[in-house]
Amino acid sequence: MRRKLPARMVAPLAGVTAAALIGGIGYAWPRPAERAAEAASHQTAPHQTAGWSQSWGAAMQRPIAGGEDEGPNWSVEGFGDHSLRQVVRLSAGGAKVRIRLSNLYGTRPLRVAAAAVARSAGGAQAWPGTMAALTFDGTRSATVAPGAEIASDPVPLATAPLEKLAVTLRFTGATGPATFHRFTTQPAYRASGDHLSDEGGGAYTASTDALYYLAGVEVTSGNGSASGNGSASGNSTGGARTGENGAGTVVAFGDSLIDGVGAAPGADARLPDALAERLAATRSPLSVVNAGIGGNRLRYDSACSGEKATARFARDVLDRPGVRAVIVHLGANDIRVTPGDPCLRPGGPATAAQVIAAQRQLIRAARARGLKVVGTTIIPLKGALFPVWTPQVEKNRDAVNHWIRTSGAYDAVLDADRIMADPADPDRPRLSYVYQDGLHPNDAGYQALARGLDLRTLR
Repeated sequence: MRRKLPARMVAPLAGVTAAALIGGIGYAWPRPAERAAEAASHQTAPHQTAGWSQSWGAAMQRPIAGGEDEGPNWSVEGFGDHSLRQVVRLSAGGAKVRIRLSNLYGTRPLRVAAAAVARSAGGAQAWPGTMAALTFDGTRSATVAPGAEIASDPVPLATAPLEKLAVTLRFTGATGPATFHRFTTQPAYRASGDHLSDEGGGAYTASTDALYYLAGVEVTSGNGSASGNGSASGNSTGGARTGENGAGTVVAFGDSLIDGVGAAPGADARLPDALAERLAATRSPLSVVNAGIGGNRLRYDSACSGEKATARFARDVLDRPGVRAVIVHLGANDIRVTPGDPCLRPGGPATAAQVIAAQRQLIRAARARGLKVVGTTIIPLKGALFPVWTPQVEKNRDAVNHWIRTSGAYDAVLDADRIMADPADPDRPRLSYVYQDGLHPNDAGYQALARGLDLRTLR
């Protein structure tokens, strides 16, 4: 999502501007609820979470062709005889590691011939001598049913906060369209043939700024359950408030402010990254997971911006292992004007009352699990270099922000609006904190937002 101006005008909290990005894919994909029964018939092992925290994670999206704004991706064609290496930065460390794979939007069983994890040595390279084979219920291969998600068995790999791991998946046959996350600041690397155990990155000659199948990387102190595999479909036992070792997961949930549009590539400078660094500096065992999707809305699904937030909240927040708190930033894509943006159809601009009602749904669901909930005010929208702002949009934004600040509905508030606002014109973002699209935070803006949150509210 960081190509060039003016063609690369990132749609506000969406990251797309052209109808070509839809790539002919509409709304015919089966919804996860329709696949849950089938997934359950294939995979019914318990979703073991005791003692585990998710140290890294991503929100999954349906396959869609790439475009000029965010570059190409491999989700529509999927993979064949390939090795896929993806690098993630952990937010918390532990004594053991396991990964979580998702086939949420797959139309056929996903067959993974083998998988491995290693310390990253930069780019597609693995640190020598650290490669560890992953197993699933004791076997090297795994099959993930359509609509399902599985966890690997744990491997004894001691990790530290902010350490990077390289996760490699080996495919030997056609996967079909791939469940993925459309936008990331860290490339995924692909090699033809079997390069699962390569420590060097020479064979990984292709890359894209997207993630595939990898929904989470989890850590434990070693005191938790040794059992890892199981489907996450059709159950909600993953929402334990804390792990047995006292660690826990904070999920940042929302749109592109959470996803990290505007952050420098490869710099780990998004808001969840900056929060993870603050927590690591205080030696807190809390991990931070990024469950943002650029363009995401509260009330409507999108072909390129994910299921509506009220529908994906259980999967992307409540069911993550060890979750104890959630940070919410949503509503900007609901209230904004949407002239000609295919990623914000169907549905027109929402009222402030409709946005507030949808946020209340999320709060109730989180409170039912005993989670702390942090509300984030909507950032200034005026001045974006694409259509988004009108006086009516500003009126609705002010009303939503006033409710977030004063209603007491949230346990705490991250006032992104006031942090980002230009003192000379509070409806606009200050230039020192804003990316070149005139809307999203830059690295300095994300750091300022992270500093604006009292970390005690997450514990």
